[in-house]
Amino acid sequence: MAGELTVGFIGAGKMALGIASGLLLSGNVKPENVIASAPSNNNLYKFKEAGMQTTHCNTSVVESCHVLFLSVKPSQLPGVLKEISPFVTPAHLIVSVAAGVTIETLEKLLPVGTKVLRMMPNLPCVVQEGSMVFCRGSCAREQDGAVLKGLVSSCGLCEETPESYIDIHTGLSGSGVAYVYLFAAALTEGGVKMGMPYELSKKMVAQTLLGAAKMILGTEDHLEKLKSDVCTPGGTTIHGLYELEKGNLRCTVMNAVEAATNRARELGKN
Repeated sequence: MAGELTVGFIGAGKMALGIASGLLLSGNVKPENVIASAPSNNNLYKFKEAGMQTTHCNTSVVESCHVLFLSVKPSQLPGVLKEISPFVTPAHLIVSVAAGVTIETLEKLLPVGTKVLRMMPNLPCVVQEGSMVFCRGSCAREQDGAVLKGLVSSCGLCEETPESYIDIHTGLSGSGVAYVYLFAAALTEGGVKMGMPYELSKKMVAQTLLGAAKMILGTEDHLEKLKSDVCTPGGTTIHGLYELEKGNLRCTVMNAVEAATNRARELGKN
């Protein structure tokens, strides 16, 4: 385990590939020091094309790495943990990205004293613009959190939070990407309705969302102030906002976050 940091992934889906790509982009980890496992070659070939190692053997990944990302479906995680548990050592740093699976559950299924972290990323990690939160288990130290944050910083924004925030982040940012796509599609179709070609409308919508997001991150102003700054008395924006409020957009979005958060919590009980 000494020397260069080695990173493993059990599960090779889009999220795992996004995180792995971010690690390579940061320059902190060399491609040959990343290894991923999956039952088939369906996704592993993308890792191999990027110069990373691949295998079908989960225990080989554990034996080859220092930091291990568990990126399988929540229903598959207990079986995976039972398989790899005999090979996990105190030197390992175990990072779960499985929705709904609590630190308590992870620690019960791993050897006593294992350093466990729970992280929830979202899909834009694939383009290095992700939103990530993580929490530490009872045996993980502050420097272990710093290692994780340093590794994934090139994937986007990463913050340490209490575990109670993880499921909220799932409903907010994990699922929220889809909410934004739905809103973006509606905006695009609005442009088409008014006579703008689809591709141009989509491009303008994407840039609008990007610009708005950068303004949110670049100022400490409350969102209501940012919104009011766009409005002029009797102008176009206030008329558009009035229609959105009539359609109960604000309450509907809040309810969507609540529903997705509650579903994440249910997954943790199964």
